[in-house]
Amino acid sequence: MIPNIPTALTWLRIVLIPVFVGIYYVPQEWLTQTMANWIGMSVFALAAITDWLDGYLARRLGATSAFGAFLDPVADKLMVAAALILLVELGRAEAYLAIIIIGREIAISALREWMAQLGRSRKTAVAFIGKVKTVAQMTAIIALLLWENVIPGVSTQLLGTLALYVAAILTLWSMFHYLRRAAPHFRAEPAAREQESRPRQKPEPAVRPARPPVH
Repeated sequence: MIPNIPTALTWLRIVLIPVFVGIYYVPQEWLTQTMANWIGMSVFALAAITDWLDGYLARRLGATSAFGAFLDPVADKLMVAAALILLVELGRAEAYLAIIIIGREIAISALREWMAQLGRSRKTAVAFIGKVKTVAQMTAIIALLLWENVIPGVSTQLLGTLALYVAAILTLWSMFHYLRRAAPHFRAEPAAREQESRPRQKPEPAVRPARPPVH
């Protein structure tokens, strides 16, 4: 049996989550903070690359599956949530920014699930604003996990913090975008339920016209 490579990469991304988180809790006698920053950032970056790679291979190899379509966004959200919680614990990110981003991911996931049940999943398909948000989000997380200045004259900490604020703003913007697209179905759903709950009236029998008397 040939394994589904895209799904295997998605599982790898999930497995890498406790790896990059655990690196930051290794005693400094074994691993200095600078080494932990570089290794942890590298593992997270590898996981982020698999996110792009599994989608590319699924389309290229025609290996898409219902389970893979379900697992891929779950892995993405677990990875981002774990990284943000870790950054808050390390004192490198504000808690309210993490709450905004994680809360939005949960809300939009629920919205997409509901829209899929209505057969309107295209209404909440990933838009351009969502892709820009993802780029800003990944840039922020990678920079804040690294925390080491690598470009002369550029503060990695400041770059990561600014990117995280941008990601939070785009997170709210994209959330309202998806909610606006789904809003007509919010109004249509109660009306449909009310119509279904009404007892169906039996059609009245047609009244046949009286036949003229036969003489």
